[in-house]
Order: sequence, then C-alpha cells, then structure tokens
Amino acid sequence: TPAAAPTVVAAAAPAQAGAVPALYTQLCQTCHAAGVAGAPKVGDKAAWAARLAEAKGLDGVVAIATKGKGAMPAKGGSNASDAEFRAVVTYMVNASK
Repeated sequence: TPAAAPTVVAAAAPAQAGAVPALYTQLCQTCHAAGVAGAPKVGDKAAWAARLAEAKGLDGVVAIATKGKGAMPAKGGSNASDAEFRAVVTYMVNASK
C-alpha cells in the first residue's frame, strides 16, 4: 500500500529502497499474494499480526523467513542479501498493518 512506502524507505539502505517493491514481485508475490502453502497473504492484517506475535516481532519474522519455514526455502529461495531480504519482509509486514 502507498502508506507503507515511507517506512520501507527508512528501513532499507537508500540504494536499495527503490528496489524493494521489485524484490517483492520477484521473490515473494507468487506465494504471498495467494497464500500458497499457508504463506500469510500481504494485506491480511490478522495473519501477519499472528506471525509477528509468534515470532516476537519483526526481527523474529525476518530470522524465521531467512532460515525458511514450511514449504518456503531459506530467503524464499533467493540470493538476496540480508539487508535486501529484511527490507522485503519489512515491506510485506508494513503493507499488512
């Protein structure tokens, strides 16, 4: 959502900030737009709130997603840097508040 963009920009390095929506499209959208294999859908406030509570916050969600969970491989099967991956997870969380 447009309201999420300023938060993501602040969370990502300036050179990476503009690439975050493209990273989401490339790495995450296939599963997180449709809820494939239990992936929380972007925009589903309740699903993301539950993930955040279970993981004890954003750092926990990032750590779990970095290692992989269920059908999702580590970093979604990508070769994104840790900073890029954190930025795209933050983008999804912010779009779901």
